[in-house]
Amino acid sequence: MIRRLTFAALAALLAAGALATAEAKTLRWARAGDSLTLDPHAQNEGPTHTLAHQMYEPLLHRDMQGKIIPALATEWGPTSDPTVWRFTLRRGVKFHDGADFNADDVVFSLRRAMQPTSAMKELLSSVAEVRKVDSHTVDIVTSGPNPLMANNLTNLFIMDEGWTTKNKAVKPQDFENKVDNYAVNHTNGTGAFMLESRVLDEKTVLKANPNYWGKGTFPLQVTEIVYTPIQAAATRVAALLSGEVDIIQDVPVQDLQRVDADAKLNVVKAPQNRTIFFGMNVGDADLKSDNLSGKNPFADKRVREAMNMAINRDAIKRVVMRGQSEPTGVIMPPFVNGWTEQLDAYPQADIAKAKAMMADAGYQDGFTITLNCPNDRYINDEAICQAAVGMFGQVGVKVNLDAKPKAQHFPLIKKKETDFYMLGWGVPTFDSEYIFNFLVHTTTDKFGSWNGTRFSNPGLDAKIESLASETNLDKRNASIAEIWNVVQNETIYLPIHHQILNWGMVKGIDFPVQPEDQPHFKFLKFTN
Repeated sequence: MIRRLTFAALAALLAAGALATAEAKTLRWARAGDSLTLDPHAQNEGPTHTLAHQMYEPLLHRDMQGKIIPALATEWGPTSDPTVWRFTLRRGVKFHDGADFNADDVVFSLRRAMQPTSAMKELLSSVAEVRKVDSHTVDIVTSGPNPLMANNLTNLFIMDEGWTTKNKAVKPQDFENKVDNYAVNHTNGTGAFMLESRVLDEKTVLKANPNYWGKGTFPLQVTEIVYTPIQAAATRVAALLSGEVDIIQDVPVQDLQRVDADAKLNVVKAPQNRTIFFGMNVGDADLKSDNLSGKNPFADKRVREAMNMAINRDAIKRVVMRGQSEPTGVIMPPFVNGWTEQLDAYPQADIAKAKAMMADAGYQDGFTITLNCPNDRYINDEAICQAAVGMFGQVGVKVNLDAKPKAQHFPLIKKKETDFYMLGWGVPTFDSEYIFNFLVHTTTDKFGSWNGTRFSNPGLDAKIESLASETNLDKRNASIAEIWNVVQNETIYLPIHHQILNWGMVKGIDFPVQPEDQPHFKFLKFTN
């Protein structure tokens, strides 16, 4: 927000040679949940990437319209060998500590992101080798031609090899097992902003990087960012209304009219590249959190289909989301290659039919299960879970709701310690392969790290892996459709809706909503 100064104050500053301070623009930013870690490869999670994008940079990234643009790479593409992508690196770039950026840092960072504790390894699953050609040229060698390599790199951040090695952070943080490293609380990127201070879940302060390579390319009008996570919706809105913060990413749907009616504020809306859904443990022989012994009701597709039919998505949209959602029958947002209206169609709630299916499966008396839900990650996440509890109860599935902050919720999925859970999934590559690699493929060292369903189909795994090297796009798209047919037929996930983003901000800010919910503040402009 621009700070207006009196003439006397301005004169005093000029006299002191402090005009730069007078022109400084601080942006006070809030959202429901904090970044989980500052280690740029430890978590594949939206708010974590959002903070990282201010300080670190990938080779390529998406602008505020979602278009891929150059970042630390200026040129890229396949070579005459279709299994080799060449990246020409930007010259004259320095890390925040003054070290020069070069090819060694890229090779180091991508290899780091491929390690077992990295949450980003699925994006590099087709990579056989990363090699330095010269000081500012890097080749990425894939196990077969990979037509979408560029799409996979927009959230893969580059670290300084020397700094990371010196501080003994070569191995990414093992977030699920609570094994930290120096990079969890310290940063050294090439981005537009530098870390000034941080108190987890309280406040993070960033200051402008005075040596940023992007001067003249981006507006760079923000010189300081004060980031405050505010979990309570009412408190977050109150902070915006009172002028304590300048922008919040997640205006609660119940407060949209109130915020929009304020003459000092604007609400900017856009569909998000993210779908919200429930996952079920379909693979284990016995569930730990149900009241049945020696069996898994989720292993019966009829139970899964009955529960899918029990969800009244239209009611969730109307009552819980106040119209700010798009009900769906597939865990894929419309932005993604592979999406069709047919796949997006969802079953209408039919309690009588669902109860008949439960009885046919032998669960006419129902069962009890625990649903794990975040309460600070998605729009009205806990309220959606609460609504679903009642809907499942109508067909005999008695749900005990366990809602926790995302920092405690997500490890339950990654460590497969939950039988029934909520998850939201964005698709930064804008391609179905990303969903399949993380959510459908059998969990291995390279794939399926978010597949809490325990679903496993070796034949389907092979088809998923083939997508990375299929250069015939018609054939590739046909394979994508075949995989979706299996996923939909198996009903391993219960889709709910696609999210709609509502950013609230003070007037005098020109900042469009980014479809991945990624506010790159170097693009922000002040208009007064």
